[in-house]
Amino acid sequence: MSVIDELLANNAAYVARHGHRELPTEPQLHLAVLTCMDSRLDLFGALGLDLGQVHLIRNAGGIASDDAVRSLLLSQRLLGTRSVMVIHHTRCGLESFDEEVLQSELEAHYGSRPPFRLGAYKDVDQDVRSTVLTLKASPFILDTEIRGFVFSVDDGDLHEVSID
Repeated sequence: MSVIDELLANNAAYVARHGHRELPTEPQLHLAVLTCMDSRLDLFGALGLDLGQVHLIRNAGGIASDDAVRSLLLSQRLLGTRSVMVIHHTRCGLESFDEEVLQSELEAHYGSRPPFRLGAYKDVDQDVRSTVLTLKASPFILDTEIRGFVFSVDDGDLHEVSID
């Protein structure tokens, strides 16, 4: 059985346990979280969240990419979110490479560089600051509460990053 088949079997068991329930489309806490796709981040558990409470927007590094801004814009304008948490984390894969070196390797392999930034960084707190400031400067994000945090993948601790 493939891993996908196993997950489909897990889903059938999930449906049998939970049955039908209709949650509203708007997140109950009016909060959107921009975070990394890293599989070690259990933000529902770490923040005490349940289904239907927040929008969780994930990409490699939790960066303010065009698509992340698009998702936040829709979350705010159409679905009523008012606060944004940016959550990056310790021991992220984006800390493990040099942006220019990998871009050059990709250009040599594919014949061109990707048209987007890969997001490498060396200082997680500074990267959180940069992401928060990018969101605050965006004309497409409402002037609202936007705060940044670093999640420890080792112990689950969450600390706030000063933006000033």
